[in-house]
Amino acid sequence: MMRYNNLSAYLRARYGGNVEKMCLDGGFTCPNRDGTKSIGGCIFCGERGAGEHIHGKVNIPAQRASFFRARPKVQRAIAYFQNFTGTYAPVERLRTLYHDAIDDSRIVALAIGTRPDAITESVADLLKEIGERVDVWVELGLQTASDETAARINRAYPTSDFDRAHRLLTERGIGVVAHVMIGLPGEGQDELARTIEYLNAYPLFGIKLHSVFVMRDTVLESMYHCGEYTPLTMEEYVDLAVFALTHLPPDLTIHRLTGDCRRDQLVAPLWNADKDTVLSRIQRTLAERDLCQGAFYNEKDNIFP
Repeated sequence: MMRYNNLSAYLRARYGGNVEKMCLDGGFTCPNRDGTKSIGGCIFCGERGAGEHIHGKVNIPAQRASFFRARPKVQRAIAYFQNFTGTYAPVERLRTLYHDAIDDSRIVALAIGTRPDAITESVADLLKEIGERVDVWVELGLQTASDETAARINRAYPTSDFDRAHRLLTERGIGVVAHVMIGLPGEGQDELARTIEYLNAYPLFGIKLHSVFVMRDTVLESMYHCGEYTPLTMEEYVDLAVFALTHLPPDLTIHRLTGDCRRDQLVAPLWNADKDTVLSRIQRTLAERDLCQGAFYNEKDNIFP
């Protein structure tokens, strides 16, 4: 028995079969890199902005054609703008990119990774327009509800921006997926609890949880080598992931419990590359403790008991 609501099960129920993600490169940058908010990005972010596995052809129709050519049996796919800030561009450029991405009958949804401070009313209106053709959801990179930690990781926006972005999107029927990282510098279970409690006050389409991993050529790598940051062990991460799952709403879709990093880019922890083992240990730990997602969720007042 699966003890949490994973994305695969949701997609099969929603679309009647398997659905693959088509990762696309829209040629975006980030307000945390170009000087608008800061430079250098978040301390854990690499030069490809979480898209190290994407090969970088900005021509969207060509990327889409290449995806389906390599996977001739795929009948359903999600167009996914993952790297950098997928709403950070003039609206007319975004309109072209998004419509090019979904211009195939096999595309059932559009998913966009972005920052809360890159959601404007005009962007939200555009996403509502796209939503008349396919399902749309937006992944907002919150990482933590702590503004103290946010400053430590150079997130470069206040947590209050999440509230504003969530409102703009949900008012237009766009699903919001919150992205949370477990094991950020200076954070433990207490800080994770406050982040989960913060998110439980919002209606969400889903949540992404994964451990912090150290990538090459990042500020976090320098901190790691200087002894200023120690990654979680797999056992520590599994315990914290189980804690988060059991305090989240039981019907919330869990979009991710592991983070992807190319092996040649991964510095630490090396267990992060063993996705199957991490997932099986989370499932096994839930079973051993006779727990399921939402076991300790307090629906009445959305706070921990």
